[in-house]
Amino acid sequence: MIKERLLIVDDEEDLRNGLKRVLARKFPELDIVVAGDAAAGLAIIAERNVDLMLLDVKMPGMNGIEMLKELNRTAAWLTTIMMTGYASIEMAVEAIKLGAYDFITKPFDREALCRLIGKGLERKRLIKENLYLKQQIGFLPQENDFIGNSPVMLEFLGQLKTIARTSYTTLVRGQSGTGKELAARAIHRLSERREKPFIMVNCPAIPEHLLESELFGYVRGAFTGADRDRVGYFVEADGGTICLDEVGDLPVRIQSKLLRVLQEQEVTPLGSGKTRRVDVRVIAMTNIDLEEMIAEKAFREDLFYRLNVVTLQTPSLVEIAEDIPLLAAHFCEQVCKELQLSGKKRFSRRALDYLARRHWPGNVRELQNVVRRAVMFAREELIEIEELQYSLAPPRQREKNEYTPEQTSANDGDILEYKAAKEDVLESFTQNYLRRLLRVTSGNVTRAAEISGVSRTSLQKIMRRYEINSSTFRGEK
Repeated sequence: MIKERLLIVDDEEDLRNGLKRVLARKFPELDIVVAGDAAAGLAIIAERNVDLMLLDVKMPGMNGIEMLKELNRTAAWLTTIMMTGYASIEMAVEAIKLGAYDFITKPFDREALCRLIGKGLERKRLIKENLYLKQQIGFLPQENDFIGNSPVMLEFLGQLKTIARTSYTTLVRGQSGTGKELAARAIHRLSERREKPFIMVNCPAIPEHLLESELFGYVRGAFTGADRDRVGYFVEADGGTICLDEVGDLPVRIQSKLLRVLQEQEVTPLGSGKTRRVDVRVIAMTNIDLEEMIAEKAFREDLFYRLNVVTLQTPSLVEIAEDIPLLAAHFCEQVCKELQLSGKKRFSRRALDYLARRHWPGNVRELQNVVRRAVMFAREELIEIEELQYSLAPPRQREKNEYTPEQTSANDGDILEYKAAKEDVLESFTQNYLRRLLRVTSGNVTRAAEISGVSRTSLQKIMRRYEINSSTFRGEK
């Protein structure tokens, strides 16, 4: 686990080293560093991540107030507690106006100082994620930006920022509910194309016979009902970004035309022999195994390599489980605003711990929906575990993928309502049926679709929902 860091800046060597020893015993989880003047302190802040600073007001050279002014320009996110033996109301007011978190006088009351440091660290934890987005990633403070400060999330955001600086074709991969569309929009917003159009295309939502004309346009008379020319989505996105959601659902015939657009940077409207050049960044998104589709001849290998110039993998909620309390608190505040509630609801620590331990197959989207329902039905401002029963079922036996009454009968409070229990049984049946079907067909999705009487596309959607990968069944019978 990455340690939080406390910086002590004071020109009195005995005082700063004594403080370091005392605070190291009180806060063993902290990495405590010291600096003898403002210049040394600024150098440490520039080179290393600092979470909280104790700053002396009166120092030779640049004093504490002047250093605070400099930090307002370079590190406004830093939580700072001012220290002085020359206390005055005016000085305290000036420091607070400049952004200091609080003010304490020498000689210190040890317990008061420790309480103040504890509060400062808690404040930093609550706002760190938003500050990271503003300072490190450059996101605008929008409601739906990524929330979290786990190492996995911070690494993901760093990759996103790097990708945004380029115009490379990008493949965004990840499970359902992990924010692939949000990532695509963020890439566009952080890129040089931000002032140009961003066109989102939901490939499965467009009927196959309309896909070509919607993507590439058509001319008058191209087909029955084409009474005028129409530019397609690629021309509409000229200069900007086009995002192809669920690109794996594109028919092979459309894949061929998309490949030509990527190769030549030009489109040919349906019914026309003339091409039109376009300058478009393509972001493709998928939650299925395209390599598996290539093996089944359902996706063009050459198109895959054209789309997969750069890959961004959105993390699942299990990978950023430590961010669940932050996410839940954020969604809770968001829902309170949506519902215009007079009181501000929040989750108890027990409720947050429960949410953090739960399995989330629907990832962040599922968590957001659970929080929304919990806030709606909660009777008190403090939402306890019991209130969550309105919003979710107890953690399921995921390893067995089955529901039995005995699993919930030990505690009456854990017994599901009829509707929820029925849904649980249906989900277990669906998962077991899919696994049996794929086992019988050795993972051949086309054959499985024929046996089940479900279209291949629909079957793949159901498999994605339950995170079932056909490749794991190859060779089984």
